[in-house]
Amino acid sequence: MSRMLEEVRQQPAALERTLSEERKNVEAFRRVMENRRPRLIVLVARGTSDNAALFGRYLLEITTGIPVSLAAPSITTVYGAEVDYRDALVVAISQSGESTDTNLVLERARARGALTLGITNESASSLARLAEHVFLVHAGREKSVAATKTYTGQMLSLYLLAHALGGGVAMSALERLPASVESVLRLEPEVAALSERYRFMHYAAVVGRGFNYANAFEFSLKLMETCYVVAERFSSADFLHGPIALIEPSFPVFAFAPPGPTWKSMDQTLAKLQDLKAEIVAITDPGNSEIAARATRLIRLPEEVEEVLTPIPYIVPGQLFAACLAAQKGFDPDQPRTIGKVTKTL
Repeated sequence: MSRMLEEVRQQPAALERTLSEERKNVEAFRRVMENRRPRLIVLVARGTSDNAALFGRYLLEITTGIPVSLAAPSITTVYGAEVDYRDALVVAISQSGESTDTNLVLERARARGALTLGITNESASSLARLAEHVFLVHAGREKSVAATKTYTGQMLSLYLLAHALGGGVAMSALERLPASVESVLRLEPEVAALSERYRFMHYAAVVGRGFNYANAFEFSLKLMETCYVVAERFSSADFLHGPIALIEPSFPVFAFAPPGPTWKSMDQTLAKLQDLKAEIVAITDPGNSEIAARATRLIRLPEEVEEVLTPIPYIVPGQLFAACLAAQKGFDPDQPRTIGKVTKTL
């Protein structure tokens, strides 16, 4: 069994620890925010952490009303631009805390007037030293190159940030997430069996929208780095603006399809894919009774989840699928070719 699969299974405990250990820290940061509410939030990250940041953009703008930007690190590291960060909160997200460009952006932003927050799994990291405030992801050491438990831990930390900013994200709701993930993990045999069908898959598309748009990026990244599948990722709305021309009969499309505000748009996209005879694998929950008419195959979560809370439990089937598919293909998801755990770029 791969370490990646082991670490996927560790997520309920990791989420539980993060909630327990960071509660006081989050409440202290909430008091800081009451007196220094930012006019703008800038999130800076790379790789899987950047996918967590993409989720954070949706979450924070929707729940707090504060504009959120995703930083382009090269603006600072390559072009040396002097950006005015006064009244901004700059949040750097890094599993290791040693991402060179992420840390440099944070350092420069602090010097240019930003309040800074670091989200990392490593308390002794450079990021933890550079940031004025730190939210720790208590996932334990992640040994597989493919990040899983740190991704969901980073998303949880962004929920905690929304809570600290008065975004109406209740701690009582977040406390239900570990049990929700535990229930999803019981789908492992079903997901493993499904992965057998896709052993010879070389191309795929992944679609999502709203809170789960980031999961489309993260699932496709896992397929690319562990299974060497060319997996393109799209908003279900953007997909109709050109990329749908890729689709031919039996082309695999994976869709994050929760009930709620994004379902109407997703349904329209899936209907077009159905007309094109794509093979649609949908991740959903019992609250979406209409999905069966669209999907070729379903991965249905055991419990209904409020849409704002879907991203963490919804990514777990994708993580399981990637780990199982890598095994089907004879690849080691813990040591993908040509990449390492910590990547340093400028």
